Amino acid sequence: MSFKSIVTGGAGFIGSNLVDRLVKEKHKVIVLDNFASGNKKNLSHHKKKDVKIINLDISKNQNLQKYFNKVDYVFHLAGLAEIIPSIKYSKKYFINNVLGTLNVLEASKNIKIKKFIYAASSSCYGYPKNFPTSENEKIETKHPYALTKYIGEELVKKYASIFNMPNISFRFFNVYGPRLNISSQYGAVFGRFLSQKISKKPLTIVGDGTQTRDFIYVEDLIDAFLKVSKSKLVNKIYNLGSGKETSINKIAKLFGGKKTFITKRLNEPKRSLADISKIKKDINWKPKTSIEEGIKKLIISYNI
Repeated sequence: MSFKSIVTGGAGFIGSNLVDRLVKEKHKVIVLDNFASGNKKNLSHHKKKDVKIINLDISKNQNLQKYFNKVDYVFHLAGLAEIIPSIKYSKKYFINNVLGTLNVLEASKNIKIKKFIYAASSSCYGYPKNFPTSENEKIETKHPYALTKYIGEELVKKYASIFNMPNISFRFFNVYGPRLNISSQYGAVFGRFLSQKISKKPLTIVGDGTQTRDFIYVEDLIDAFLKVSKSKLVNKIYNLGSGKETSINKIAKLFGGKKTFITKRLNEPKRSLADISKIKKDINWKPKTSIEEGIKKLIISYNI
């Protein structure tokens, strides 16, 4: 049986990996992307009959409805994703992440979809007091990026209860894997290390490198997407992380090569660790890829 799915932001890092898997599962996929950070190259291996690419901005386009006809699944991943630019361009982030989400919800609410999945962010926890951090942790948005992703999540929840939509929100921790954006000067540690390794420069470690993060490999994240999309679960929020914390020093060691230490950034959290017991219990999902294996796959994918 073939399904029809929409992936907003489907040309991006996570979106394009999701599109690959959906095509493998015999979905016909419509990608809505304005290519602000997505890349056509990420989808160039797909046949036109499997993946239809529409270049549009979901935050500006009032006429989204026509693309949502007879769609079974909506995966909403489009949005602006970096912290530092969000402070400088807060209005732009609000328009993209909040208005964009509202437009996609509006276009989805009257069609009988099986599931609407929203890519939220663990940045909504700010600097949490408890580790591992559960979905019940106090919300403390520290910058416009976190705020706009959280408002988007609130809209997704409200639409689920008001319009009886089958909505789910995933709070991503640190996702890594093939097609990671390595050109951003504000990118997360994996993007930075990759571009430094490609240009044979030393890896820059912020502070003393003992800070930890919860890193999840993109394939494991997508497993959760597919398992939840096929489940009966609605109006739930789930953390998506590995449930393990890894120091930046360890990441640098696995990458190999020279290292250099730079001054600690202001307000840099010391730890991040997801409590993933809720999703484990609800859909019997757990991440399979160790950090060692994930980094090996990542480096191979960039031919370094």
